[in-house]
Amino acid sequence: MSEPSLLGIPGALRRASTNRLLLKEAVRHFGPCRYTEADIDFPVFNQDIQDGPGIPEAVLRLHEQIAKADAVVISSPEYNKNIPGVLKNALDWVSRVKGNPWTGKPLALIAASDGRAGGERMMHNLILCVMPFRPALVYGPEVFIANSGTAFGDDGRLLNERSEKNLSALMERLRAEVGR
Repeated sequence: MSEPSLLGIPGALRRASTNRLLLKEAVRHFGPCRYTEADIDFPVFNQDIQDGPGIPEAVLRLHEQIAKADAVVISSPEYNKNIPGVLKNALDWVSRVKGNPWTGKPLALIAASDGRAGGERMMHNLILCVMPFRPALVYGPEVFIANSGTAFGDDGRLLNERSEKNLSALMERLRAEVGR
């Protein structure tokens, strides 16, 4: 059997985002896999775009990546106690493409944020945003990386042992859902 495919979706566009670091750590804990990191730098959803030039190629690519992945992990910061607009925009755009790639798809949600709660408030809203798509949401242990700007070492690894342990347990659970 070949290695499972894992799609990582960062909830922030910034190349140096701590959520990109957290995704790399998630992949390490997931184990051997074919990993792809999604690009969600899309235009703001506008029905006129869909009706005119059509759904952007980048949106179609993400839809296909989700459909083909054996599992997905979303790592998002918290912006003003909520999910980043760019992540909500990506979810909305993907929902406009025919066919639901999320149905039954193993999905883990993790967060890294500079605040002291590590994205905990955002997570509740993110769960509400993905539930209409009916993924196989893998719950717990929760992974919230607080003060994320100082949570990673120079090597990109998590410094907090508890965070490392929780991420490892969550990724083991996500991997166990692949192929069920």
